[in-house]
Amino acid sequence: MAEPIWLGIDVGTQSVRCVAVAGDRVAGAGSAPLAGRRAGNRHEQDPRDWWAALVTACRRALADLPAGLPTGVRAVALCATSGTVLLADRAGRPVSPGLMYDDTRAAGEADRAAAAGAALWRELGYRPQPSWALPKLLWLLDHHGADRPAGVRLRHQSDHLTGLLTGRPTAADSSSALKTGYDLVRERWPGELLAELGVPAEALPEVVRPGSPLGEVCAAAAAETGIPAGTPVRAGMTDGCAALLGSGALTVGSWNAVLGTTLVLKGVTAHRLRDPLGVVYSHRAPGGAWLPGGASGAGAGVLSAEFPGRDLDELGARAAALPPSTMVTYPLVSRGERFPFVAPDAERFTLGEPASEVDAFAAVLRGVAFVERLCFDYLDLLGAPVDGPIRLTGGGTRSRHWCQLRADTLGREVVVPEQAEPAVGMAVLARAGTGSLAEAGRHLVRPHRTFVPRGEPAEALREGYLGLADELHRRGWLPDALARHARERSTA
Repeated sequence: MAEPIWLGIDVGTQSVRCVAVAGDRVAGAGSAPLAGRRAGNRHEQDPRDWWAALVTACRRALADLPAGLPTGVRAVALCATSGTVLLADRAGRPVSPGLMYDDTRAAGEADRAAAAGAALWRELGYRPQPSWALPKLLWLLDHHGADRPAGVRLRHQSDHLTGLLTGRPTAADSSSALKTGYDLVRERWPGELLAELGVPAEALPEVVRPGSPLGEVCAAAAAETGIPAGTPVRAGMTDGCAALLGSGALTVGSWNAVLGTTLVLKGVTAHRLRDPLGVVYSHRAPGGAWLPGGASGAGAGVLSAEFPGRDLDELGARAAALPPSTMVTYPLVSRGERFPFVAPDAERFTLGEPASEVDAFAAVLRGVAFVERLCFDYLDLLGAPVDGPIRLTGGGTRSRHWCQLRADTLGREVVVPEQAEPAVGMAVLARAGTGSLAEAGRHLVRPHRTFVPRGEPAEALREGYLGLADELHRRGWLPDALARHARERSTA
């Protein structure tokens, strides 16, 4: 029997990637680069470039399929960067540039939105930030007010592209709409608040849950992309949620820790977490489960800053040979922390005196592992189930030593998946629709390496971890409740 093909598309900052999944494998893949314009707090891309790159990536993925494999595509889903928006006319044509996920020109608008909706944000457990889509929408409406056509609409990066695939404007997925102010609890736009902020009701798209049908690939899009006309298009998610699905963290209690420049944790819970600090906020999965997560200011970015031009693999190999130590560097990439606590004035520091460059390198690796453990301690304090499988993804997984150190620090088995990437997560979602993600991804997302905690370094790591937590508390950054909880969990 011919194998069906499921397409997943990831629209990132620097490229668009498409994968064609057949059975339990990625049978074809393609990508195309993207470029933007950065200046200070401004970061824009041309929405026409998104479509051109998507066309190229899809054609390359389908052309990459092995000879003899049928190209009947059952469904396609795409993810895009969270908080990236534009204005479009009634026909879906852009009338503004795309304001990217890290464009922060809307700082004043963020303060205005936060003040106007203070009660709602307290209830939902988060606060609009300048990089979020709602402040950007207010900024766009203000700065494109004189020349914008009547009936202008908000488009997220994702629904702009699904609209081009289907040939008509489509609904937004609730994952992308969260940062535009969409209420995921009541599953509706907060109409009175948005009206108070000056957002016309007609400017807002319909919103559906991820996996919902949006339409079918139209003839014009089929001619450009190579995706057969009539292929179902399903609502996707933000890139962070897509990475979670691609990692195989698909069941309640499972977590994905993405270690790149910074550390990002996201997991699956049956109920929405309520976070008094507002550092953890939750997306919603297709079946109704919740996807809480947070992004730390700590991560691997410290390595390139502290050891410029050095062979990091060679330093890592030498660090692996060192005996257990309590020396640690709190590895903030830049000033300020946002998860698992909020401390705008937090800065990098080292406890202990490194005897060598390798000592200093090892202290950073431990620091990242300790911050990761502190994040899990905070999630546990909030009542999240943290006893399920832990997946490790991101560039940090290239270091076996670091993965083993993280397993030792957590005291938990951790798994590095074989082919974890957001595009694969979208192929899983395309296959699942509004059904079971776990069943859709069961055969596709497989372990590549597994790391089991060792007993030998456990005591030194525990002592070093508590030393870091105590110092963060002493400096006034770590809240009392989390400091106590970290010690209790460590000594239990």
